[in-house]
Amino acid sequence: MSTDEIRAIELLSRVSYGRVATSMRAMPFVAPARHVVADGRVLLRMHRGLGYHRACNGSVVAYGADNCDSGAEHIWSVQFTGTAEIVEPTAEERAAFGPEPVRVDGEPFTPVFLRIEPRFVTVHELDYSGQADAGTSSETRSEAGPGTGSQARPGDGSEPRSAERRLHHAA
Repeated sequence: MSTDEIRAIELLSRVSYGRVATSMRAMPFVAPARHVVADGRVLLRMHRGLGYHRACNGSVVAYGADNCDSGAEHIWSVQFTGTAEIVEPTAEERAAFGPEPVRVDGEPFTPVFLRIEPRFVTVHELDYSGQADAGTSSETRSEAGPGTGSQARPGDGSEPRSAERRLHHAA
């Protein structure tokens, strides 16, 4: 495994849910799924009643998860792209998923499991830490003049240096 694959798996293990994307009848769709990582592959649990597993089975899918709503200073997003197939998980893998939902869209939950064999792994990391210590003092901010600070538009070059954001992409 590459360093990026190891990093992606480590990040994926921090959250329980993500989204699987593929196409159904030539139309793209995205559906939520519960995941666990087993032997370097992503194992998904979905609701059989929605039928999404049929579109995924034998197809190339993308599975992504992130911590975007966490409020953390280090935001990350991972995506695994590969072929999915319906599998019957081991008892140990089933247990790793934890409790099942009772209902999905008002229907009793019936699980179906897919395993993704990753071919491509992408990791994106946004780092918001260090904004206050990015070499910006109150003097520097006040020298920026009127119309800067909270009125500045992101990306127009007028925002204070402390609002600098760094993006790391690894594919």
